[in-house]
Amino acid sequence: NLVLSRKKNNSKISTNFFVFDFGFSNWSDKTDYAGTNNFLINRPGSPALGESDFKLRNGKSVNVNLWFFMQKLDLIKKNVSLKYGLGLELNNYRFKAPISLREDGNVPYSNPLMTRTQPFAFRDSIGFSKNKLAADYITVPVMLSFASNKAYQKKGISASAGVSLGYLYGSRNKQKSDERGKEKNKGDYGLEKFKFSYIGELGIGPVRLYGSYSPNNMFEQGLDMRPYNIGIRFSNW
Repeated sequence: NLVLSRKKNNSKISTNFFVFDFGFSNWSDKTDYAGTNNFLINRPGSPALGESDFKLRNGKSVNVNLWFFMQKLDLIKKNVSLKYGLGLELNNYRFKAPISLREDGNVPYSNPLMTRTQPFAFRDSIGFSKNKLAADYITVPVMLSFASNKAYQKKGISASAGVSLGYLYGSRNKQKSDERGKEKNKGDYGLEKFKFSYIGELGIGPVRLYGSYSPNNMFEQGLDMRPYNIGIRFSNW
């Protein structure tokens, strides 16, 4: 069991070390594709990039979180607690379409060849067996937790709700194809550095489910994606 728990005698604070989450990532697409969009590069004579190009593979867009610690401060016996922690939030958005993201560089399909110093996305000329945007955050969650009397002993029902704030420390577009092999293009692609999310957790006996939703766009410009995650949490409480 990766989860370690410690509670001092007569202490209102208990700690879980190395809490692990496994779930799925996706986003709600609010992009205005009809407007002027310098982030998207279209091949001449091809349909303009649209919502269908940025749909994700649901079963392969994975979210993994590793919380270095989670603490619970009992406010009203064990029924109401304040939960908080620190950890890494790893999101993998797997594209269905052959979308490529670049931090800068030569612009495809431009004649004469142009070079951009700003991020852009384009529909590539080849197919990929693997194509994902990875976005990793260091995140601080804070929740108010409500539990039945025996939830602390992995019995009963518990529910938590709150917010989290993450800072983007790494992002990349990883691709695999027969033509190019394995490629890893690093860059932030205009992603917002900070990620604010509403978060929640539901416990039924020993089973813990978690979810998060960001009401804000994860990109600074070009695309308007509101990310969300859902999955299973491996924790003692």
